Order: sequence, then C-alpha cells, then structure tokens
Amino acid sequence: MKKASCAALLVVLVAASCKSGEPTAATATTTAPKVETPQTTNIIKPVSIQMVDSEMKRSPQGWMIDFAPKPKWDYTQGLFASAVEQVWKKTGNERYYNYIKAFADTMITADGTIKTYKKTDYNIDRVNPGKFLIGLYKETGDKRYKIAVDELRDQMRTHPRTKEGGFWHKKVYPHQMWLDGLYMGSPFLAQYAATFNEPALFDDVANQIYLVDKYTWNEQKGLFHHGWDESKEQKWADPVTGKSPEVWGRAMGWYAMALVDVLDYFPKDHPKRQDILRVTKKMADAIVKYQDPNTGVWWQVVDKGGREGNYLESSASSMYTYFLLKALKNGYIDQKYMQAAQKGYNGILDTFIRTESDGTMSITNVCAVAGLGGNPYREGTYDYYISEPRRDNDPKAVGPFIMASLLFEELTKTAASN
Repeated sequence: MKKASCAALLVVLVAASCKSGEPTAATATTTAPKVETPQTTNIIKPVSIQMVDSEMKRSPQGWMIDFAPKPKWDYTQGLFASAVEQVWKKTGNERYYNYIKAFADTMITADGTIKTYKKTDYNIDRVNPGKFLIGLYKETGDKRYKIAVDELRDQMRTHPRTKEGGFWHKKVYPHQMWLDGLYMGSPFLAQYAATFNEPALFDDVANQIYLVDKYTWNEQKGLFHHGWDESKEQKWADPVTGKSPEVWGRAMGWYAMALVDVLDYFPKDHPKRQDILRVTKKMADAIVKYQDPNTGVWWQVVDKGGREGNYLESSASSMYTYFLLKALKNGYIDQKYMQAAQKGYNGILDTFIRTESDGTMSITNVCAVAGLGGNPYREGTYDYYISEPRRDNDPKAVGPFIMASLLFEELTKTAASN
C-alpha cells in the first residue's frame, strides 16, 4: 500500500517501543509509549475513513453492499452498517449516521416490518443487522426500529436448537452449529439483553459460546473447526466427533469477533463471564500460533500455510486483527499479543490494500463465500475451501478492516500523545 496514513507511519515506532516491556492488561490503554509524530503539513485522512468513504462511493445505498442487485436484509449489510455506525460515533460526522439510517428506512416499513425477512426461515444470518437497529432506536426513539428489533429477538425464542440448546445455523442445516453463527446471533442477543433488560438471555449467549468451544475445538491443532453436526449425518461430519474436516480462516474470525463483541455487554459480575474470557484467551493463542511469519497475515485454510493452492486471505486477517486489538484494548488478553496485532495490521496494509486510480481504497483477496452442505453440496475439504471464488471489496473484509483500523488509530493516537 502507498503510505497513506499517519497510523501506518507510527506503527513501527509503537511496535519498537512495546518490545521494551509488557504492561499488564489493566494498564493496556494507559501506558502507551511516547513516540514522535511525523512532521507534515499534508494531513491525510485516517485509513478507517478512507475505506468507509470508498465503500460508500462504491455502494451509495446501504442495501447495495455485497454487490446486491436489489434491497436485501442480510448479515453483510448489517456488518457494514455496524462498521459505519462505529465511524459515526468516533467522528460525529452525520453523513455516516444518515447512511445507515437511510438503509434502515429503506428496509423497515411504517408498521415495523423488515422487507425480505421471513422469521420462519430460521436463518441466524438475518439477525445480525439488528445490532445497528438497536443503536438507531436509542438515537431516534422511532418505534418502527423497536418493532423490527423485537421481531429479530422473537426469532431466537423459537429458533431450532441442538439437544444442549445450541442454535442451528439455519433451518435448512439441521442439527448443525457453525462458527459463523456465533457472530450472527450472540452479539445481537447480548446487546438486546443489556439494552432491554432481559438478563436471563446472557445465560443463553454464554451457552452458545460454550457449546461451540466444546464441539469444534481441536486440541491437537489448537484451532476451531468450521462446523459441528450433532447428528453426525452430514457427509462432511466426522463419524465420531461430528466436526467438519478443515479449519477455515473466516469461520474462526466470526467466532473471534463474537467473543469480544459479546463482552461489550456481558455483565462484569456474571458467573459465565470468566468462561467467555477463557475462550477469548484460547482464541488469541490459536490466532498468534498460525500467523504467517513473513507477512503477518493469515491463510485461507489456517493450518496449511504454504500448501499448494492455499492463499493469504484478507477477511480472516482483518477479523483476527480486530479481535486482537479489541481484546488488548479492553484488557482481555496479555500485552504480549500486542506485537502480533501490530504485525497483523501492517501486514494487511502491505498485502491486501490497494489505492485505485480514482483515489478510492480497495481490499483484495477476499474469499467470496464458503459453507457446508447445501446444494450443490459442499464437503468442507481443503480443495473445496481453496477453490471458492475470490474478489475485491467484499464486505466481509471491508467491515472488519474498518473496525480494526479504528482501534489501531486509537492505539497510535494514544501512543503519540504520551
């Protein structure tokens, strides 16, 4: 990437200073080293702003995210809306607020109905956009948003479950929990519980995290598999464990982001909070263990770096970096992970970020989609994961990269002021 931000220029200095000691988690945001701010009169917009502005130029309406040809209510639109919401709250710029509100007003009718959404499909992906709707309701008091949010919450009351209470990924994927689903449902439910005073819901959220850890973790590899089939009926499921065959990068990224986002709302005194922190620390170890030493980013099939056909993938890399930076900021993990987080962010800039001729910013090498089962059937093999199409500016990389950039910019700003 062209050296386009003060944050990118500062990181080498910050990283060098951090090597001199490892502050405790409790002092993560108060002991940033002193660095010299580059002397320049050519002020360049932060990377987070460059990327969000670029994506808003490519997708002038929020429903256009993910290359959608017509309005759609789905997890990718919600992911980008959440990223834009964070930029709005960080900058106070009403342009970003207006963008997400316009998307909501396109999709939510006068009586609070969500267009293109059908509760009885029991698709956990559709719940994810509820997070930014909660924010809009708190900002505006518009009852339409509350009705829509309550409808999404109501889906999870009757959503099909495993015997131990784990949400199926979708009705069309019976008895299956995928790592992806933890991000789609759990942060929304935790936010709902905290906002609308439903404390019993926290137990349910904690149970989802516990079950995925229990059934997808591979102790030998130190990684989480993409999915688990309780019935062990799927062709992709191991006949003994029910696990899918491989470790897909973005699936682990979804789970990682879910952990730190759930903790935003989880009560400090809740008895299950320590269990979530335990999994968070386990996730940090898994991510750092498999970080590519040359580039600082991560592979599509996480544990098979360098194997023929495998490639460095930007959505997983952005999600892992976001997870590490947020866990560090909030003191969930030790400061020894700071170097890996900074190396990951710089690696994304160097490996995946491209400045276009019109001045917009792109993120490259994103796996377009991957799943398990379905029609045509996806067996979750190594050859399957490396053969799915790749594209630029997929929101599953754009959104996490914006959110990681906001955290990184905050880190370097803190460092520069000390």
